[in-house]
Amino acid sequence: MKIDFTRPILAIDTSTSFLSLALLSGSLKHTFHEEVGNAQSQQILPQIQSLLQKAELQIADLGAIVYAQGAGAFTGLRIGIGVAQGLATPFDLPLIGVPCLDAVAYQMPDCESVLAATDARMGEVFYAWFDTKNHRRLSDYSVGKASEIRLPENTSPDKVRGVGNAFALENAPPFSGSPNMPTAQDYAILAQTGRYAATSAAFAELLYVRDKIALTAAEQMAKKQQMGV
Repeated sequence: MKIDFTRPILAIDTSTSFLSLALLSGSLKHTFHEEVGNAQSQQILPQIQSLLQKAELQIADLGAIVYAQGAGAFTGLRIGIGVAQGLATPFDLPLIGVPCLDAVAYQMPDCESVLAATDARMGEVFYAWFDTKNHRRLSDYSVGKASEIRLPENTSPDKVRGVGNAFALENAPPFSGSPNMPTAQDYAILAQTGRYAATSAAFAELLYVRDKIALTAAEQMAKKQQMGV
């Protein structure tokens, strides 16, 4: 689908405990970024309506809706894509899914070796390697223990730039890094590069990195024993 980026763009990021929204219209921007925990589902629609009122816009005026595609908090991601689809469907608006680790990585632009890593819970992190200077992903999107992350081939450790909230964990990745996380505005800016495909609401999808979303009680106990908990 072709996007008219001269029209306003709404971006939604519910991949963490924050509710992050951005409405970009030309040189104007209206944003909301606040840690709301489990209240995302209650606050997301009122906050979107507030942004639209400030910009004197309606949903039908939008050129596209951008959403955080994952990996991230499962419930939050489902809330974000569900709201995006619900808003887009009546007006046949295109949706653009931006992978969360891409948004994390591009906080470090023009770097040839960026490790984007975020907290995946259960003693693991989501991570991927990027060359943001040349707009290339250097690895698969992965999940695992931070200590098991390895450098891509032909990469020098002293050139690595790490970023993402995994670097604030007690068991952080074995590289130096900043715990900074993107906002919905960062997702909107990435979507406007045209490097991410647009789809109709019916075909919008999330990016799942874990094969299993939940562990059985026995699996949880085994994992705790492995971690010494």
